Formats: sequence, C-alpha cells, structure tokens
Amino acid sequence: MIYEKIKHLCYKRHISIYRLEKDLGFSSCSVCKWKKSKPAVDKLQKVADYFGVPIEYFLEE
Repeated sequence: MIYEKIKHLCYKRHISIYRLEKDLGFSSCSVCKWKKSKPAVDKLQKVADYFGVPIEYFLEE
C-alpha cells in the first residue's frame, strides 16, 4: 500500500521511482522493496517531506 501511494505521487509529478531514490540519497531499489516490507520511519518521513504530504498519508488505508 505504501509503495503504491509513492508510485502514484511519482506519477503525478512525472518522476520515476529511481529519480526519487536518487534525489533522497536512497540506495537503488530501496523503495521498490517496500512492496513487501515496511520502510523505516525516517526514510518514510523523507519521502513525505519530498512530496509535501504528512507521513500519515502513507499509513492510512
């Protein structure tokens, strides 16, 4: 669910997941791994700040 929301935000901004990872200094494919695992809170906060949304956006069903 978190990954899908990030993917949607990337789509709306016309950027790739790869670009997001580069901009935030994450390792390659780290966000893609969030399809099956939960991200660390600090990394999720960086993504929320990047898109200008509250972290709760990613935690809502």
